[in-house]
Amino acid sequence: MRSKKLKGTTPTVSTQKYLDFAEIKDDTVVLKDGTLRSVLLVSSMNFSLKSEDEQNATIAAYVSFLNSINFPLEIVIQSRRLNIDGYIDSLNTQERDQTNELLRAQIADYREFIKELVELSDIMSKKFYVVVPYVPGKVETQTFISRATAIFSPARVIKLKEEKFQNHKEILDKRLEHVMAGLASMGLNSVRLDTQSLIELYYTTYNPESATQEKLTKVEDLRINNS
Repeated sequence: MRSKKLKGTTPTVSTQKYLDFAEIKDDTVVLKDGTLRSVLLVSSMNFSLKSEDEQNATIAAYVSFLNSINFPLEIVIQSRRLNIDGYIDSLNTQERDQTNELLRAQIADYREFIKELVELSDIMSKKFYVVVPYVPGKVETQTFISRATAIFSPARVIKLKEEKFQNHKEILDKRLEHVMAGLASMGLNSVRLDTQSLIELYYTTYNPESATQEKLTKVEDLRINNS
């Protein structure tokens, strides 16, 4: 059954108004309250396999890193079902290009074995992120009412001017370099997520099921309609 009042109407409220971020640009997330975020993808280590001296050195480096920062950090661990689509595609290519019939059959058997193994075992992959924030001074004194207005009135959301954004981003970049150096002292590699990677991260976070089937368009391929 369908209500006559709802028939023929189109939704006027976007779910985007309930999200915390206003835009993503220049490898940076701009939240609706005017604060900035950058995200680092960080490698992992097997701490238990290290020797006692190595473990003590890692702990000491971690303590030194924490004592060197005067701003909050957020550590996020994201678990997702292992996606092997790219690997399966490469096996399909090898099978198609293989001229030896025996090797072609072996590649086909191996491909099916890998697909069944991942499906039956429900293998998960883990990714580790460090979120680095920057909160401009004026934003810190915002009242509850002003924050609520930013959430429920998207048209009145704070829009940073380009010059102010670049000034804030410069401070955030320096924080990011400091954090990356601290992680390196512990033997952890890190890389800053670019604009496309940030969009994909948030998309897969908010849409974990559809993200596995629907691929996002690259930022440079998007066309903005100003009408």
